[in-house]
Amino acid sequence: MRFTEGYWLTKDGFTLNHPEECRDYRVEDKALELFLPYKKIQKRGDTLNLGMTTLRLESPQNDVIKVRLTHHDVDQATPYFKVESNETQISISTEEEFRFKAGRLEARIPKEGPFTLEFFGDNQLITASKPHAQAEITSDDGKHYMREQLTLDSHEFVYGMGERFTPFTKNGQSVDIWNEDGGTGSEKSYKNIPFYLTNKGYGVFVNHPEKVSFEIASENVSRAQFSIEGEILEYSIIYGPTMKEVLKKYTDLTGKPALPPAWSFGLWLSTSFTTDYSEQTVMQFIDGMQEREIPFDVFHFDCFWMKEFEWCGFEWDKEMFPDPQGLLDRIHEKGLKVCMWINPYVGQKARVFKECKEKGYFIKREDGAVWQWDLWQAGQGIIDFTNPEAREWYKAQLRNLLDMGVDSFKTDFGERIPTDAVYFDGSDPEKMHNYYAYLYNEVVFELLEEIKGEGNAVVFARSASVGSQKFPVHWGGDNLSQYSSMAESLRGGLSFVLSGFGFWSHDIGGFEENTTEDLYKRWTQFGLLSTHSRYHGNIEYRVPWNFGEESALVTQKFSRLKNKLMPYIYKEAVTTAKTGIPMMRPLVLEFEEDYTVHTLDKQYMFGEDLLVAPIFNAEGKVSFYLPKGKWTNYLTNRVYEGGEWYQEQYDYFSLPLLARPNSLIVEGAQENTASYNYSEQVTIHAFELTEEKTIEIVDITGKLAGKVTITPAGDSYEVKVNNIEHATIIFRNKEIKGMKQHELGSLYQI
Repeated sequence: MRFTEGYWLTKDGFTLNHPEECRDYRVEDKALELFLPYKKIQKRGDTLNLGMTTLRLESPQNDVIKVRLTHHDVDQATPYFKVESNETQISISTEEEFRFKAGRLEARIPKEGPFTLEFFGDNQLITASKPHAQAEITSDDGKHYMREQLTLDSHEFVYGMGERFTPFTKNGQSVDIWNEDGGTGSEKSYKNIPFYLTNKGYGVFVNHPEKVSFEIASENVSRAQFSIEGEILEYSIIYGPTMKEVLKKYTDLTGKPALPPAWSFGLWLSTSFTTDYSEQTVMQFIDGMQEREIPFDVFHFDCFWMKEFEWCGFEWDKEMFPDPQGLLDRIHEKGLKVCMWINPYVGQKARVFKECKEKGYFIKREDGAVWQWDLWQAGQGIIDFTNPEAREWYKAQLRNLLDMGVDSFKTDFGERIPTDAVYFDGSDPEKMHNYYAYLYNEVVFELLEEIKGEGNAVVFARSASVGSQKFPVHWGGDNLSQYSSMAESLRGGLSFVLSGFGFWSHDIGGFEENTTEDLYKRWTQFGLLSTHSRYHGNIEYRVPWNFGEESALVTQKFSRLKNKLMPYIYKEAVTTAKTGIPMMRPLVLEFEEDYTVHTLDKQYMFGEDLLVAPIFNAEGKVSFYLPKGKWTNYLTNRVYEGGEWYQEQYDYFSLPLLARPNSLIVEGAQENTASYNYSEQVTIHAFELTEEKTIEIVDITGKLAGKVTITPAGDSYEVKVNNIEHATIIFRNKEIKGMKQHELGSLYQI
């Protein structure tokens, strides 16, 4: 939201009041409060008829400083984001200037002169709130706003703020944190997160569930501005000093991603949305995949497992599925997991609508009536997850499905949440609009963990808010069957993972429209080199053979490749769950020292050691950049010198999949499923080793199963294997003269 006209003028209808000086202060236990009047006080009379901001500095953890700006200290309505805190090393000084230090991050405010708030990390200035950057704003219609502006350097880029399909670096953009169902081709987003980080090694978390308006190098081109409607603004500065460290500390505050079960990393096949399907259709798809030896692990039933107009009543359409229990049993006998589509809305035709209405399980209007509309399902009501009984009722419906053998849920929607509603617990509907997505997915994920056990819960969610990373996986929403939409999906995903989320997926081939054979094959490559992989569409079945037999072969190849890479992939997933560093990551997160990668959004790292450059055109042409060092194409063994751009052309069975210099990539013995014994008969590919390297191998629960260490020793290599029965070591592009084997009983092949 903008309040000025250019650099000098205020927009008509607004009055801006700025803190001018620090008039007084108060030191409390681990907190510093400063009192900032909106006028420089010259005489006692100046203290009358004057407002001021109370600035409070605290710290929930080391290297994080929470700033709270208060005009009028009104009670804050629920809900609010859950933020963890721990013991911090805090020091407060009020001698020559005000200093508040938490770990290696320090806030400094001068005692004299214009009010300025500066933040130093390791004694280096990282950002500042300059004079007149903070403002209490009153509009002519009586509304109040609070604003902050933090400086940006000339070479500083801003990232994150949720799943944004606009350009990857957010400089020059206006961003409203407001969940909406807008597809993937606009500035609207399903997943809005009031958090950004920059390539200068710090992040900013604005702790407000309601709409937060960002102006990133837009209203003021050298500042990142954020504002909210109200009279209290709270934000935290998070110091890295690396971008990875920022994400670690942000997810310390808001929650780490849960580790999804190993089977969820395999290929998912969907019925698609508006297609006509029955038990016969489902089994034909499953048999067709298995007859063609195309590995997949999950079958997904989309909306029409229920009758039309009865979503989400949780009752099977018995005309199309006369024996749902038998069907689920037959799918499980095929070695597959089952996912079911759900949402938090109940159509008026559904049998359970009356029960929910009578028991008060729906969001209400101010007059006490159920909040209903016809958008999506006729007369639908929206489950009120602030009502404990409604939460338990919703869980009971899902429990019935889990008892039948359902393994996971696609938690669709959760963005179309009204702001003229009344909630059971009295929550502010403006704040609930975004926060609702958190409650919705929390309820479903809690039940899955309760029934399936920790480490076995996974959802396929579209909406999200702060903290929703605890409930993976999320997918990118309704994209188009076009190359441009494939690229915007990746942009959205890279922004999303820089907002604290570890695992991300997208509809392979695009959701809307018909997909060409060419696009299907290229998107298949990209989709099966994402953390989670799902075929899904709107108006057509997305089974591979519908797009030509070569599409089936491409799917077979890349599904097998992903399954063989599961020891590497799942080890990376465990790291993501422990640290909050995403599995798929933009190159800037891995190579901050290389300024060339800071704006790249058409290639990414798949874990720490594999670089992927998807192909976004029908000609098979691709341009990609490699940071310094010798990189090796994992599929062709070609070696590339880093620090260069390359332009190449590929068929449908290959693409730039580059192994990082000095890396070990572990393959497993299975290619028909993603869930198997990762420590049995491993193959370790060693790339351009220049120093000792250790690779950990985990089991399908994420626990450490074994390690392999390889140390260069002149023309030879020393190999040490721990708790691995059979290991094959392949030195790519290296002629090996000899090896010293340190553990008898292990097999090494070169």
